[in-house]
This record gives sequence, structure tokens and C-alpha cells, in this order.
Amino acid sequence: MNPISGKRIIVLGGAGFLGSHLCERLLTEGASEVVSIDNFITGDARNHAELRKSPRFVSLHHDITEPFSFDGPVDFVFNMASPASPIDYAQLPIETLRVGSLGTENGLRLAQAKGAVFLQASTSEIYGDPLVHPQREEYWGNVNPIGPRSCYDEAKRYGEAIVAAYRRAHKVRTRVVRIFNTYGPRMRLNDGRVVPAFVGQALRGEDFTVFGDGSQTRSFCYVSDLIDGIVRLAVSDVEEPVNIGNPREMTILQFAEAVRAAMGGGSRITFQPLPKDDPKQRQPDITRARQLLGWEPRVSLEDGLRETIAYFRRLTGQPSREPHTLVDAGPAV
Repeated sequence: MNPISGKRIIVLGGAGFLGSHLCERLLTEGASEVVSIDNFITGDARNHAELRKSPRFVSLHHDITEPFSFDGPVDFVFNMASPASPIDYAQLPIETLRVGSLGTENGLRLAQAKGAVFLQASTSEIYGDPLVHPQREEYWGNVNPIGPRSCYDEAKRYGEAIVAAYRRAHKVRTRVVRIFNTYGPRMRLNDGRVVPAFVGQALRGEDFTVFGDGSQTRSFCYVSDLIDGIVRLAVSDVEEPVNIGNPREMTILQFAEAVRAAMGGGSRITFQPLPKDDPKQRQPDITRARQLLGWEPRVSLEDGLRETIAYFRRLTGQPSREPHTLVDAGPAV
């Protein structure tokens, strides 16, 4: 039996890039009701355009740093709420810290009261500028606690700590996913992350801006693969953190070339100084996900970029090429 079917599910931050894709997947899996809670500070109501057509979807405008409650049963609480791009958390440092602390605890209190599973969306940023490569879940990280990225890094580290505390002290059934770089439709062109930055520059006929010398590495996971991993983790009995991301590592220069090829050429590369505390390496060790969840990414970078670029072309009103049909991630297991 599908473990999501018939369940009532709360998604905190359900109007965001990842949250909206998660809501869509949960409805597809047969959830009886999916309730998105979002204050729309970085989320977008347009991400709910298709979801609102379902009578099983509810969108609530609320800041989760303020207490909230629900009548009736709740089976899962997914905490996807937080500013997540460098531009967002540079402009919203206090809000980022508050949602990672107060917001996470309010979600945990709801899960405790309802006997629900609580899934915390953590991040590869808890590893900071890593001294271990690739990054395994046992690694404690190398984080500057007062640097320009600290509001996000430390909010997520605190989030994991309070999740662990609620599991130990209150027996809440918790799951923690550490999300590595993810891309796909519904990202914002101006959110500061490298995928929309390069695609947006290419669509505008601008040069690519590479920070540093471009030798820093990242790994890019397509959104449908990531959401599949999150759902698999939620319905598992795995309590320890699990990395979900694509282990295919590449330099930023290599990624710029991949975007240029997907766009059909154009766009020169220009260089800017590397931001403070920008990680030099980022690659997940996904052994735990493979062994415990039977998960690994299935969508190639080439196919994922094709879909993402087609989305941004539609968003900006540019002529769109027919996107490639991606492999369906399949039902939750």
C-alpha cells in the first residue's frame, strides 16, 4: 500500500520552490489533504496555480514563527520553510534565524501533539566550507558562526539540534534530509543561485558571472529526484540525517559550459571576487541514501537543464523549444 495515500499532510513553506513541488508530489501520491503554510516572504503564490485546482489542497497564509494549531488528524509535517538563497538570507538574516528556530519548534510541537512524523529540510550548508570531501553525514562541518552566511548555516544546524532534542525528549518521529544544490522549474531568476543566474544571463544575452576562478565545485540535483528522496525518507524509519543530492561533481566553469551548450552557445565568462565563506567544494556522499532508501538520482544534468531552461523561457516570454521528457521518479516506497 502507498504509505502517503489517505494521509493528511502539512507542508511548512509550501509556496517555495521545493515546497510547491513537494505538495504536488504528495497529491499525486494520493494524500487526502495537503495543507501549505507560507508567509510568502520568499514563496510565490503562482507556484500554487495548478495545485489550487485540487479540492485536496489548501493554502494558508501564516508566519510559522507565530504559534499555530490544527483541528483533526495530521500524519506528516514537512518543514520546508526558510529563505534559501544567498540573496534572500543576506536581506533577511533575522527572519532566517527565526524561522529556523521558532518556526521549526512550532512545527515540532504540532507533530508532537498529533503524533505525526516530522521531516526537517536541512542543507549541505551545515557542512560549511568542508575539510572532508565528499561530505558524509558523520562529518560535523567547518562553519563560521558569525560570517555573512551564518544566519542560514547556523539556523539549519540549530534546526537539526532541536529536531534531535524533540526526538529524544518527546519521542517525536523525526526525519532529517540534508539537501544539496537542487535546480528546476519554479526557481526565481533573481534568487542569486548559480542555475537561475546563468540561465537568466544567457536569456538576456549577458555574459556569465563566475565568482573566484571558477574552480570551486558543486553537484546539481534535479528537483524531481530530490523530492523523490524526501518522500522516501519521510515514509522510512531512518532517524539519522540523510544526504540527498547528485554526487556528480563539477567545477563552476564546467557548469557554465554545460549551461552554454544547453542554451545553444553564446555568453562569454567574466570573473568577480569570491564571496566570503563561499564553499570551495560541495559533493554529497549518498551511500546512506542508496543503502537505506534505495534512492539515487535518475535525471541527467543535460535533461534537467533542458526542462529548466524551457521553464524560464516560458516565464520570460521567449520562444521555447520542446523539452525532453524526463524519467518519472515513480511512487513512494
